[in-house]
Amino acid sequence: MLEKTPEKKHVTLPRYQQVAIEIAERIVENRYKFGEKIHARSTLASNFNVSPETARKAINVLVDLEIMEVRHGSGSYVASRENARLFVEKYKNVQSVQEVRQDIMKSVERQKDELNHFSSLLKNLVTQTTRVHDMLPFMPYELKITEEALYLEKSIVELNIWQETGATIVAIQTKDEMLISPGPYAKLSVGNTIYFVGSELVQQKMSHYFYPEPEFL
Repeated sequence: MLEKTPEKKHVTLPRYQQVAIEIAERIVENRYKFGEKIHARSTLASNFNVSPETARKAINVLVDLEIMEVRHGSGSYVASRENARLFVEKYKNVQSVQEVRQDIMKSVERQKDELNHFSSLLKNLVTQTTRVHDMLPFMPYELKITEEALYLEKSIVELNIWQETGATIVAIQTKDEMLISPGPYAKLSVGNTIYFVGSELVQQKMSHYFYPEPEFL
C-alpha cells in the first residue's frame, strides 16, 4: 500500500495582511475605483468581518505602498491601481519564502543530524527573504536573543514592543517550538529568535531596543 504524501500546510498571514491583499485585489478588479473613499471603520470592518483596528492596520500597509492615500480630515482614498497590481503579483513571492521556512522546520524535526541539508535550506531562505524584503513591507525580520540582550524573561506586553519600536511580533522560535502569533504574555528568553514585521527603521529600533549602543561622553 502506497504511503500518502503529507500535504503542505499553507502558512497563514496575520489577518490585517490578508485584508490588505484582498483590498488590493479588489482595486485591481476595479471593485474599488481610483479616487474612491474607503471607510476603514465601517466599510472594511463590515465587509471583511474584522475589527476597526485590523482594518486600520490593513489601510496603513496600503498607504505605505502608495496604493492608498490618507487625506487629513477627510479619510482614505484609492491612489493607484497599478501599485495594487504590482503588490498582488509580488505577494506570490511571499508564499515561496514561507514554503522554504516550512521545509526548514520539517527538516529539523525529521532529521536533526542532516546539518548540511539544513544549512542549504537556511541559506536559501536568507537569500529569498532579503530579496522579498525590498518588495514587501511585512516579510519578517529576525532578532536573536542572547545573554547580552536587555529585558530577559519579560513578556511582550510588559515590554510595550509595538509602542516602543513599531514592530509587530509574528513568531518566536524557542528551543523546542515555533510559536506563531504569540500572545501578549509570551516571554523572551536567552536562545529565542524573534520574528517581527515592520520597516527597515523598525528593524534598527528593535536591535537598539534589546542591544543599545553605549553612549560616549
